[in-house]
Amino acid sequence: MTLDRSRSAGYLTNWAARLFARAIDRRLKPMGISSGQLPVFFALGDNRALSQKALTEAAAIEQPTMAATLSRMERDGLVDRRPDPKDGRSTLVSLTPAGLAKMGEVRAAVEAVNAGALASLDPTEREAYLKALATIIGALGAMVDGDER
Repeated sequence: MTLDRSRSAGYLTNWAARLFARAIDRRLKPMGISSGQLPVFFALGDNRALSQKALTEAAAIEQPTMAATLSRMERDGLVDRRPDPKDGRSTLVSLTPAGLAKMGEVRAAVEAVNAGALASLDPTEREAYLKALATIIGALGAMVDGDER
């Protein structure tokens, strides 16, 4: 029995996600940024400082991936780490002035790719698509959360 990929929600969603990442990476590359760094930019873009644990939870990625991402971003001068004044065992991560200065371009790149991806849909189809995705994400989140208990 073969899987009809054109009818597989998982396959099509994964394919779309990979294409989104490639399109966004093309726009971010001239800025020295990759799509893997976007969760950090969006979590810290309002000039917040968060612990690495909070960032990991906000981005919904694994701890080792977040640690590697933050190391690269720190090396590139995009984030700073400083001791948490409320918890001596923890560090707070924030965007540097250079990282904050790139936020406008980062947002514009992401918005342009999203707009291009949805351009062939009329406004009603866009709303239905986004609503359906949110519903699917909720269902999958519940399935994953159930596995972790």
